[in-house]
Amino acid sequence: MIISDFQRTNPLFKSGFVRYYSAMINRKISQQLISLLSMYPTVTLTGPRQSGKTTLSRMLLPDWNYVSLEDPEIRAFCTNDCKGFLKTYPNHTIIDEAQRVPTLFSYLQTHIDLAGEKGMYVLTGSQNLNMMEAVSQSLAGRTSVLKLLPLSYEEQNEAKILPDSIEKQIFTGGYPRIFDAHIPPEQFYRDYINLYVERDVRQLKNIGKLETFTRFVKLCAGRIGQLLNYQNLADDCGIGATTAKEWISLLETSFIIYLLTPDYRNYTKRLVKSPKLYFTDTGLACSLLEVQNAEQLKSHYLRGNLFENLTINRFMATAYNKGKEPGLSFWRDKNGVEIDLITNSISQEGKEQPVAWEIKAGATYSPDYFKNLKHWMTLADTQEDSCKVIYTGENNMQTQFGEVVAWKSLDL
Repeated sequence: MIISDFQRTNPLFKSGFVRYYSAMINRKISQQLISLLSMYPTVTLTGPRQSGKTTLSRMLLPDWNYVSLEDPEIRAFCTNDCKGFLKTYPNHTIIDEAQRVPTLFSYLQTHIDLAGEKGMYVLTGSQNLNMMEAVSQSLAGRTSVLKLLPLSYEEQNEAKILPDSIEKQIFTGGYPRIFDAHIPPEQFYRDYINLYVERDVRQLKNIGKLETFTRFVKLCAGRIGQLLNYQNLADDCGIGATTAKEWISLLETSFIIYLLTPDYRNYTKRLVKSPKLYFTDTGLACSLLEVQNAEQLKSHYLRGNLFENLTINRFMATAYNKGKEPGLSFWRDKNGVEIDLITNSISQEGKEQPVAWEIKAGATYSPDYFKNLKHWMTLADTQEDSCKVIYTGENNMQTQFGEVVAWKSLDL
């Protein structure tokens, strides 16, 4: 099937987005995936387990073959006879959990080169470390990589399934099965931790003591939005700093957490160099923090940090859904003066310029929200149009210090 024919004839494809699940959820990444299949032999779709990779691929490409390497019989067939596997599935095939057979990628390289076609395979995988090692070694230049995160604010809002309060949005998170199968968030994340965090992630590095690793992940949840200090984290968990670094890397490549790096622009030499830690999904973080319900978040000591995490996740998802790297950072000096988020925009002259964002969980605007932004604006030698505050209130405002943006009306 030619990709342009698919776009024209598939009834599921509408206005660049596919509709799927009973809740009719539009996945914003759909148009990018289809477009890339017209340019590359393969598209590699990665992301957390249960973020919707398989469902999206199958609904976008209903006439394609589908094969999962989670199936023991299929995996054994592929492992023992990669050539026979590719003869069976020579083209237009979705290969799910492709990283389960690393040797497949070398055979794919030869097969793709001989065919000389575009849009042959979609490869999905949830273990980013194994997946990307295989892709970079064998499929460089032959595939484009997309990352599918859990449902974003915009996807939930368009589908009319967005929880009606900030606390509920934080607590519920964005995994599709919560909405599709009507699973209570506390039940879903408890199972998710047991099945994926404690089993899959731990087995990647043959981590021995389950209770130690579980405690480590929970300690990470308690550090959301904070500077990452490997030694302190290691001491609190009773492990070495080297092990802590390995486990952080493992959680990051498995899409459980991500690290926000400090802004590279040297406005002053008195800058911190440590990254800040965030979770890919705030619902998972709430479960690890043993938050029992959304109401509890109104007075939780990490409410502000969790809202900051939720907001930065919106920026992350917007970039990934366009096939781009987010390019996000934060700014903090040695005195603790901090800007929550730094993004980049292009000026009318075509020059890259930073935009500084402060993220506030309060619903009532205060001029104090711009305190750190005014300090940063002086150091960066920029204007107030580069300073923005996101808050949970209802009104957008243009102040003399910068723009105030209501969470609900944030347009990325």
